[in-house]
Amino acid sequence: MLKLYNSLSKKVEEFKPIHSLQVGMYTCGPTVYSFAHIGNFRTYTTADILKRVLEYDGYEVTYIMNLTDVGHLTGDNLGDADLGEDRMEKAAKKEGKTAWEISEFYSDIFLKDYEKLNLEKPEKFTKATDHIKEQIELVKRLEEKGFTYRTSDGIYFDTVKFPRYGELSNLDKIKAGARVEINPEKKNQRDFALWKFSYPEGVTYKEYLAKTKKTPEEVSKRQMEWKSPWGIGFPGWHIECSAMSMKYLGDPFDIHTGGVDLKETHHPNEIAQAEAATGKKFVNYWVHGAFILVNGERMSKSKGNLYTVYDLEKEGYDVLALRYLYLQTHYRQEMNFTFDALDAAQNAYKKLILDVCRWEDPSVSQGRVPAGVFEDFEKRFGDALNDDLNTPQALAVMWEVVKSPYPSGPKLRTLFKMDKVLGLNIQALSHQIRNAQNIMPGYIQQLVEERQHLRKLRKFNAADQIRAKIEKLGYELEDTKKGPKITKK
Repeated sequence: MLKLYNSLSKKVEEFKPIHSLQVGMYTCGPTVYSFAHIGNFRTYTTADILKRVLEYDGYEVTYIMNLTDVGHLTGDNLGDADLGEDRMEKAAKKEGKTAWEISEFYSDIFLKDYEKLNLEKPEKFTKATDHIKEQIELVKRLEEKGFTYRTSDGIYFDTVKFPRYGELSNLDKIKAGARVEINPEKKNQRDFALWKFSYPEGVTYKEYLAKTKKTPEEVSKRQMEWKSPWGIGFPGWHIECSAMSMKYLGDPFDIHTGGVDLKETHHPNEIAQAEAATGKKFVNYWVHGAFILVNGERMSKSKGNLYTVYDLEKEGYDVLALRYLYLQTHYRQEMNFTFDALDAAQNAYKKLILDVCRWEDPSVSQGRVPAGVFEDFEKRFGDALNDDLNTPQALAVMWEVVKSPYPSGPKLRTLFKMDKVLGLNIQALSHQIRNAQNIMPGYIQQLVEERQHLRKLRKFNAADQIRAKIEKLGYELEDTKKGPKITKK
């Protein structure tokens, strides 16, 4: 029985889906204005493990992840996501591309890195710009129910009218305006934008130039904007996730995941606008992954310690060694990334793959195994994962299997089952390496040695029978002056 820490109740709860064998799950994905870093991918790996555990437990999972390609403003870094420049527009100016080209370029890289980490693709990657209609409709519903008001720069959600606002977070500890200048037009500094005007009062670019008598050099023309009942503009950052998750998963749905940084503002805003619009609970379980530190410090570009998948590949690391490293720390604990730790993870991962390369095929091994041994391994593995995704304990059980004295065939069957959740791609990689390096499985090597022994005893008929058996198992044997040469057919 799966138990999860629910950020909403702030305790570990028994997971009870809305529908008996079906689970709806949503993850906040990246803003595609730059490269996703290893902290982002730890969050997505946690979501991937959760999805795999649910499937291991027999559930059918409908999994959705968004790609934010509009509306995420730079003020979010300073504590107010409604201030600053749109990250997509800013990146476009910096790189001399259109905002649409920026979105496509960084989305493609994200998806390639996502695949390298062996993360299972969701049912759908949803882009904010593909769902403008749904976002406008949600804002209209909120307006009709009296939860909005207008300022010179947009349409805002009135948090005072939603009494449960902030129950997911620790907003009582946040002082309005502590890090940014207070917006005097907001009724409450925790109010947030649902729709932002491209230019003050929602006029067009030309109208704004004429009204202010500014020149085009003084005012950049916005690339991503749409018509709305309130004027030309673009959606606020938070509205996309509510609109898209409810469209594909319904209201309510089961699980919403994301990084712990989203727990204070973005996710409370999602809850407020969704529940105010529908009058129903938005999500039953909120799962948040902790931060990654680098050498004990927070990651940042200014410190030069913000690493991407490409950075690690450039240094010769296997990307799946990073996934292995993630699994060594519980998702709710801060993880301290160091290159020494990554080296150790890579060495352990390589050892695992090379060990498996030499194991015999599960269908061949006929050795004796005490009753219930592997069933016990699998039970303890499942129990660890169902205990709030305890991947460190699950890895420990996996290594018990690897190091156990039992025949490698049944060990391999159990290991492959476990890897359906761990996602280390053990079966495919071990086969690739075995074939590329012509590594003989243990049972083939034993047959070759037995044949050589029979030949020395001049028992050629028996030796020929073993040769036929080797060939039947998919290997060719050639006798040379240096000894037998074995190759995979």
